[in-house]
Amino acid sequence: MPEHRLDGRVAIVTGAGRGLGRSYALALAELGAAVVVNDLGGDLYGAGRDPSPAQSVVTEIIANGGKALVSGHDVADWNDAREMIAMAVETFGGLHILVNNAGILRDKLFANMSEEEWDAVIRVHLKGHAGPSRHAMEYWRGESKAGKEVSASIVHTSSLAGLVGSFGQANYASAKLAVVGLSRTLALEGKKYGVRSNAVSPSARTRIETSLKPPPEGVFDVFSPDNVSPLICWLALADCPATGQVFQAYGNRIEVIAPSTIEVDLTTHGRWRIEDIDKELSHRLPKLPQLGDFVEGLP
Repeated sequence: MPEHRLDGRVAIVTGAGRGLGRSYALALAELGAAVVVNDLGGDLYGAGRDPSPAQSVVTEIIANGGKALVSGHDVADWNDAREMIAMAVETFGGLHILVNNAGILRDKLFANMSEEEWDAVIRVHLKGHAGPSRHAMEYWRGESKAGKEVSASIVHTSSLAGLVGSFGQANYASAKLAVVGLSRTLALEGKKYGVRSNAVSPSARTRIETSLKPPPEGVFDVFSPDNVSPLICWLALADCPATGQVFQAYGNRIEVIAPSTIEVDLTTHGRWRIEDIDKELSHRLPKLPQLGDFVEGLP
């Protein structure tokens, strides 16, 4: 049995009925955390409801001796998000870890994208991170002001699509980059209350990413969701030092991405002239990263 480094800690994982969320929930529970397994059980496009995927994960956790509870709350609904946080606290006595993972897709060329297709993805990916985080932050602030020691962690799910763009996914990419801004802001605001916030961009096989096929038997599965879970569990530790960071995780590699790095810094005397900008800047523009730049050299 693994060392139970998360004993006594309570976690919520959204979108935890399948894929990455399921892997996170199982891994957190294996390390001793009580887990609220949140999932509407809808399809890839967010339609429908089915409690069975979340219930299946809860059943597996309990069968292995852990503690878990199903949540069918809509994380993009402010009231549902508040009720989910309250349920975790009332059932397990507190909350220490929030993993925002729920997401859907409505892929379409931007010139053809409808307002509904834009709004639906922004709602689930961005508001679905903001709602639970908002009410968790309120809870942790109250605990801190009451004199209790807080060692809380929020993990937001970003994507390479947000960091470098993705053809046909303007809605998804926009939401995922916005998640980075949300995470960094909560890291700043949460510091005084004992709350850390980080974003993770996972490259793994999920319902959303279906092109990453399993390898032949006996070959390391680079895109298994289980490869990402150790990073999530490390970020969940009470004594984890990371906050305000953006991580890329895939296979046996973890990268820390610094989007605030200034690659070109030029000055002139007085105000810039167009001809001087053309002369000095044109040949210094950084090469735009591609998705392949982040997965180069995979085993």
